[in-house]
Amino acid sequence: MVDDPLLAALDADIRPEVGAAFLDIIARYLAGTARGEGPVTTPLSAEDLVARFDQPLPDQEQPLATVLERLERDVLPHVTRLTHPMYMGHQVSAPLPAAIWIESLISAINNSTAVQEMAPPVTVIEHQLVRWLSSLVGWSDQSGGTLTSGGTEATFTALLAARAAAMPEAWEQGVGADPPVVVYGETAHYAVPRAVAQLGLGLRHGIAIPSREHRMDLDALTATLARLATEGKRIMAVVATAGSTPTGSFDDLDAIGRLCEERGIWLHVDGAHGATALFSDAHRHRVAGIHRARSLAWDPHKTMLLPLSAGMVLVRNGADLDQAFLQRAPYLFHAGGARRVWDLGPRSFQCSRRGDALKLWFALQRYGARNVGALYDRLCETAQALHRELAAHPDFEPLHHPESNILCFRYRGLESAGEAAQDRVHFELRQRYNRSGAGWITMTVLGGRRVLRVTIMNPRTRLEHLQQLLAGLEHEARGLAASGLPLPPSGAGA
Repeated sequence: MVDDPLLAALDADIRPEVGAAFLDIIARYLAGTARGEGPVTTPLSAEDLVARFDQPLPDQEQPLATVLERLERDVLPHVTRLTHPMYMGHQVSAPLPAAIWIESLISAINNSTAVQEMAPPVTVIEHQLVRWLSSLVGWSDQSGGTLTSGGTEATFTALLAARAAAMPEAWEQGVGADPPVVVYGETAHYAVPRAVAQLGLGLRHGIAIPSREHRMDLDALTATLARLATEGKRIMAVVATAGSTPTGSFDDLDAIGRLCEERGIWLHVDGAHGATALFSDAHRHRVAGIHRARSLAWDPHKTMLLPLSAGMVLVRNGADLDQAFLQRAPYLFHAGGARRVWDLGPRSFQCSRRGDALKLWFALQRYGARNVGALYDRLCETAQALHRELAAHPDFEPLHHPESNILCFRYRGLESAGEAAQDRVHFELRQRYNRSGAGWITMTVLGGRRVLRVTIMNPRTRLEHLQQLLAGLEHEARGLAASGLPLPPSGAGA
């Protein structure tokens, strides 16, 4: 038999010691960052990193040890370390260890879950997950859903289903000259107006309802629905939010749901961030009435602490997803019989669908629903502890009481710079703090003004880390003042 050098190289990389080398790198990275070692992110600019990776396309193989060495030298020291307890930035999790380890297995089997015959057990597991989570919502076994890449795809899919219900002819004929409207809160995720435009309705057919205390104003919603009815405008859907991106606030789902039921309007809940409250005895009341929704977006890769990506769309009636995607592909999907029930492709935008259901299933098997709820509670409790620290601090002011794990606040120590300059002060303060490597936070806009924003996504973040955050911000603010406030031009992006 003639040796095949290419296959020999491939076979060499499936040896246990090769896998162990990767696992050793990952374990050391996780352990070090969990202990708070090293900076939270790189001090290098994008231009610095470009120079580091500027090389011709590799033509020949290199020893695995050489590539691993470069991975540790040039990549890992400069990533944003989400498992570091001082990371308090965007809504991306410090992932559960068991879910990290199973990622390699998901890639190894590489089963695409669009059709059941390509991923026999994983598709069944995905259906089981849909049943479990739909049951938490309070829906019957008539419900349905699929995993998605995230909340943006989930919301788009749900609104596509709402369009199919409101305009069953739209798949063949388009939306026409007078499409229906979608009503949503002014703090809704950008995925909602984006979906309105992508669905061909036009942005002007998206109606934003003002907020009251960071939630959709019920009086304004009621008045808007009445006005639209008087004008004879069709309403395709109302979108409520459970865990808003700016403040983590929850709309009154029960009241909004009742309004929609009285008027026969599709209610979609964007629970990408906050639906995990369903696992929590302490916070489940925040999503009271969620069962009144016809569709729900939920991101287990947020507050269920799974690695990216693991989103989900759920619908009260599984047939609604079938109507959303009317296209036929007989070379993949087989109409009629049991096969049509198990194939996931007909209910999804994705044909090449990674088996991400396996990591959600495995995490639930390993840790259990009670611990998922306990982890969610811990994130929320840490945000509440930060609120107490801010309220007691002379130079900071919390801007709302946290309903989840998100909290916005402002720095008051540079008020002498003048009110108009405060936006630029907050911009530069956040930039300097993040560049220092001491921690990592974000910012948002509330009431038209830039403010600092923290999202607690790591259960290892404790009171001492919150105190370090405030001390670090104070330090950078003093340096900012001492330098004569060298602020960026007004209007610079955040």
